[in-house]
Amino acid sequence: MNWIHNPAFRRFLLSNFGKKQFFWKIVSFVLRFLKMQSCIFCKIVNGEISSRKVYEDEKVLAFHDINPQAPIHILVIPKKHIMTIREVNEDDKDLLFSIIKTCNKIADDMGIGEKGFRIVVNTNPYGGQTVYHLHFHLIGGRQMRWPPG
Repeated sequence: MNWIHNPAFRRFLLSNFGKKQFFWKIVSFVLRFLKMQSCIFCKIVNGEISSRKVYEDEKVLAFHDINPQAPIHILVIPKKHIMTIREVNEDDKDLLFSIIKTCNKIADDMGIGEKGFRIVVNTNPYGGQTVYHLHFHLIGGRQMRWPPG
């Protein structure tokens, strides 16, 4: 399934199918199905795959991104499998609060809390999501630019 993560393949899809909603609904469904079968973040949570852990408690796990986009790039994930931020519901409000608290703690621990940092959540293919397990990118250690994408 490495082709899913290939930037050239993603550019091809965007250039040939653009904003055709029906196509993206099919792509989203296929990607979700494939990702549910072998969620890499669930395997990290379960200890099947190693990671460079930064923080862990009963609800949240944080670890270094394997493809960092800044000097500090940490992924903060719920241990509960939620595919996208669009699937978060009322029952998840304490979990989301825990994730935000964790992001703040890590930012402080890494010395970027006061200088500034960015938290990013990519959603679905057009939003750049490649792993279908909700995750928050905590990015810092350099000046962030705008627009980001």
